[in-house]
Amino acid sequence: MSFKYESVVPWGRSYSEYRAMFGLTDADLDKKILGCGDGPAEFNSMMAKNGKSAVSADPIYRMRADEIAKRIDETYGNVIGQTRMNRDKFIWTNIRDVEELGRIRMSAMRAFLDDYERGKAEKRYIPAELPELPFEDNAFDIALSSHFLFLYTDNLDLEFHLRAIAEMMRVAREARIFPLLDVNAVKSPYVESVTREFGGKGYTVEDIRVDYEFQKGGNRMLKITGNE
Repeated sequence: MSFKYESVVPWGRSYSEYRAMFGLTDADLDKKILGCGDGPAEFNSMMAKNGKSAVSADPIYRMRADEIAKRIDETYGNVIGQTRMNRDKFIWTNIRDVEELGRIRMSAMRAFLDDYERGKAEKRYIPAELPELPFEDNAFDIALSSHFLFLYTDNLDLEFHLRAIAEMMRVAREARIFPLLDVNAVKSPYVESVTREFGGKGYTVEDIRVDYEFQKGGNRMLKITGNE
């Protein structure tokens, strides 16, 4: 079996997963962080609780909390079902089984929903999407992309990826993208093209191993740093 999504689905990761996926240190968490395509992830709500600075941008934030909750309910069964049929593509160590995965994800998404209206009022959840973001140049220190770029290689072409990453580098001094695999645990063919494109423009591009692996082989992020 293979995964097949007709569109990007709301699927929120936990705060601890964000830290591990992106190798975020305590020092990193003191910086201004932008999450691109965060969806219903827990990261922003926990950053706010800890007095840290995070902004999330996603088109889903045009919706009300009840509408997002409804969309989660509509897609949850499909995601869990496809994960169960493709369980061989994952490492079931920290997460024991599909049922535990569902509990972890729903806990993260409930934390997001509980924080959502307050976060919108505080302008932490911004209805926007790559490759055009409504922020000033260098407004952030780090821009993150979790399970969007590269993951949806079948849905988003190379030109989109290049424009999206260029926009991340416009608004932040550094971009981190995780994972480097598509939904079927195959390394995206765009990684090499992105590395060549931005390396050729004078950026430092690093393929970094991180202390997180759920999708088999999905333990690497791409870190792109601009020249000062």
